[in-house]
Amino acid sequence: MYYFLLAFLLQYPKEDTLRVMTYNIHHCNPPSKEATGEIDIDAIANVIKSQHPDVLALQEVDVNTKRSGNIDQAAVLASKTGMHVYFGKAIDYDGGGYGVAILSKFPLKHTKTIRLPEASDSTVEDRVVAIAEITLRNGKKLTIGSTHFDVKKAANREEQAAALNNITASPLIIAGDLNCTPESAAFKLLSPKFTSSCTDCGFTIPVNAPKRVIDHIIFSPAFSVKTSTVVNETYASDHLPVVAEIIIK
Repeated sequence: MYYFLLAFLLQYPKEDTLRVMTYNIHHCNPPSKEATGEIDIDAIANVIKSQHPDVLALQEVDVNTKRSGNIDQAAVLASKTGMHVYFGKAIDYDGGGYGVAILSKFPLKHTKTIRLPEASDSTVEDRVVAIAEITLRNGKKLTIGSTHFDVKKAANREEQAAALNNITASPLIIAGDLNCTPESAAFKLLSPKFTSSCTDCGFTIPVNAPKRVIDHIIFSPAFSVKTSTVVNETYASDHLPVVAEIIIK
């Protein structure tokens, strides 16, 4: 009986550290090659592998589009990094799909894509949040979301922030390009429910001379954060990735 209990406790420790990463990958088109449209998916894969994330939220992902060579970027990145994947399509684009993705070392369950609202007078690009449930090494279940807010209108971002507040899953980690700074009205709408992984967040865009932080990792309820880092990688995308180590009890 003693050995059975010991084995159980070793299998499911009381707390677990989850390494979360968010990365707007600009459909794997490096900024220095934007004029030619060249795709360098290996560069994105190498950035991901260098950070060893447990879960990863990706934005601006192409799946079978002509501009990206008709490849499923979500699936290819999952294969190159040895992770499970779920793609959430936001729009049809160039013969394929364009949206967000979740990559995870843990199997992804109960996956779904939720369309986010926009202001009634808006005619902008549709936005979504991709959702999946994972089970950690300590047996704890939690929900991961990857999202990309509207870039053009603050009113849309505020609607989209309010929609995230309505997601009832708990615990919940949302990561993505929110296209808003911590001082914005949209981000402040999230603060009653969500906690940010950083208090003095590093800038994430533009990559060569960053001036704003718009890429975020937020969670509910509040977890302890061991580290939160902006990765200084300036070639692969037009955003810098963000990585946080979160203690899940």
